Amino acid sequence: MGLGAWRCTRRLRRYSLGWKTARAPSRAWYTLATSSVSLPSVMQNVKQLYALVCETQRYSAVLDAVIASAGLLRAEKKLRPHLAKVLVFELLLGKGFRGGGGRWKPLLARHQARLKAELARLKVHRGVSRNEDLLEVGSKLGPASQVPRFVRVNTLKTCPDDVVDYFKRQGFSYQGRASSLEELRALKGKHFALDLLLPELLVFPAQTDLHEHPLYQAGHLILQDKASCLPAMLLAPPPGSHVIDACAAPGNKTSHLAAILKNQGKIFAFDLDAKRLASMATLLARAGVSCCELAEEDFLAVSPSDTRYAQVQYILLDPSCSGSGMLSRQLEEPAAEPPSKERLCALSAFQLRVLRHALSFPALQRLVYSTCSLCQEENEDVVRDALQQSLRPFRLVPILPSWPHRGLDTFPGAEHCLRASPETTLTGGFFVAVIERAEVLSSASLAEVPTPAPVPSPVPKRKRRRKAVASEGT
Repeated sequence: MGLGAWRCTRRLRRYSLGWKTARAPSRAWYTLATSSVSLPSVMQNVKQLYALVCETQRYSAVLDAVIASAGLLRAEKKLRPHLAKVLVFELLLGKGFRGGGGRWKPLLARHQARLKAELARLKVHRGVSRNEDLLEVGSKLGPASQVPRFVRVNTLKTCPDDVVDYFKRQGFSYQGRASSLEELRALKGKHFALDLLLPELLVFPAQTDLHEHPLYQAGHLILQDKASCLPAMLLAPPPGSHVIDACAAPGNKTSHLAAILKNQGKIFAFDLDAKRLASMATLLARAGVSCCELAEEDFLAVSPSDTRYAQVQYILLDPSCSGSGMLSRQLEEPAAEPPSKERLCALSAFQLRVLRHALSFPALQRLVYSTCSLCQEENEDVVRDALQQSLRPFRLVPILPSWPHRGLDTFPGAEHCLRASPETTLTGGFFVAVIERAEVLSSASLAEVPTPAPVPSPVPKRKRRRKAVASEGT
């Protein structure tokens, strides 16, 4: 599979989910792009493929019922559920497999009569005659599908006022700064607003597609969920600081840190995945980040006593997690089982280890720990255990007192942590804790909104396993 096709499938995933923070392309959408349609059509008809996936998502509950009644997945054990939905949609509700379908076409042909019969039976059962009527009866949009499109203005390249003016010239209607979540939930059509918390975050109606917008392609806009913007905003390193982004890819939070630093200072960004780092270097270059050094390295292998990190006072730690709060998961698998106890045990052990390691850096003053998980084991429990086991005096910082969703009441001070969800904050599921060295706790820590700042560009240069990010035109 060529690089162009890989990028195409990544774009497809972002289009279909209206969200760009998923950590890796879904295998189901990858399979869809390479198997259910011919590769040339994937390369040339992205909009058609986008429409196919969106319509499949819209009819998800209907397709689940038909597939289950027909026993398709029991009969075809190699067929993945997501791919089955797309194929059955195209067979029953779409245009069929005209010249496409690949190796799956004969498989579906074997079950075509049964699938059609189950669709007809479902219509009779629900008392409807049209496919569209099945949506009205059996498909209500869940909270995850109603999360708006958040767009962070990249202050390294532009400012919110200029971006607002640009959209207004394109026929969009600017509603000003929102005063409540209800105002954001009510956005429709070409209306957009400024977020009520983050001064550089614009909000558009759910499912607004800006991936082809010139400002996004030029790096002036970053498509980033509001909850994902909280870690860098709350870390709030002043310009000139040395910062570690411990588990950095795909890079949105890193670019946000650079904007807050105004490209003044140094960000040491670590990740083990070479491909993700290569994509991250491209993202940072497009965003105009010049203060970041990327390293293909395990953060746990980085020595706190290394003189290169002697001035690191700020660490952003967003480690691997179950992803149970990710919008992509909630949209694709609304009834998915929670992570197993075994998996949570393994993840939380790793998360505790990496958090304790981060707290051991000698000059550290402030750290933000975040996950896109809803599980207590990966969130409050990890923070509690790390604070109890730390050899240095750290404590949780009270942050954003008006934030409606707080940490679970599992230990004293847990209410200082933040949680997020589609239902309570109109964002993806998220957890954030701000930890500070006890003797430096100040009134600034209690501020409602730490002020982020603008920034310039990255430069790839390889040294053994390290590379620095350099500026490159967009």
